[in-house]
Amino acid sequence: MTTHVVSDTTALFGRSMRHVTRSVDTIITVTITPIALMLLFVYVFGGAIETGSQRYVDYLLPGILLITIASGTSYTAFRLFGDLQSGIFQRFDSMPIARSAALWSHVLTSMVSNALSVMVVVLVALAMGFRTSSGPLEWLAVIGLLSLFTLAITWIAVIPGLLAKTVDGASAFSYPLIFLPFVSSSFVPTDSMPGPVRAFAEHQPVTSIVDTIRALLAGDPVGSEVWIATGWCMGILVVAYVVATSIHRRKVR
Repeated sequence: MTTHVVSDTTALFGRSMRHVTRSVDTIITVTITPIALMLLFVYVFGGAIETGSQRYVDYLLPGILLITIASGTSYTAFRLFGDLQSGIFQRFDSMPIARSAALWSHVLTSMVSNALSVMVVVLVALAMGFRTSSGPLEWLAVIGLLSLFTLAITWIAVIPGLLAKTVDGASAFSYPLIFLPFVSSSFVPTDSMPGPVRAFAEHQPVTSIVDTIRALLAGDPVGSEVWIATGWCMGILVVAYVVATSIHRRKVR
């Protein structure tokens, strides 16, 4: 990005973050459902689920983090839809502001707010007994993969934010994303699933991402799984970015 784009994005990012800090309840709302699921599965169902020698809260946490991010990105679509409806985008278009700055400010806001939500969930998991033997490099890899996943899902959120006709339609896209971890290795090992469900679970992106994060947090070798997870995130990111920016260009003509 040029200096002009960076300065414009920074200014609009500050505006968007002020909206978030004035409604901290959005971060609380985003974390309530994942934390409730974690409490439910660990303390109610955890004893009936076989995960080998690994504590169930350790096994469960990666999937809960992805659900947290999917929930959080729904607010990106909500805020973007609100800006479109209020006419602020049209006002920006009449000003000497880089067109991409409006979108990137929402994307960066999503990255920061989701990082805060993930931190809250990890702290709760620690209180529930989550422990990790991973070192600084493994944690950096986990943070990098979660950041890449957040970026990819956020650009998906931009699409309904630009296209939706109602506020409910803008945020409804997140429901399938929240559901995907339930049909993956997030909650139970895939080998316990019936054939067709297992085939889907083992070949969808969430399973690769969850398995990679789980191995990194456990200090286990990740092998080629990390590249599969990264490839899924990069592929989703590129497609979502191209679609979102082309829709935005048509909107601001």
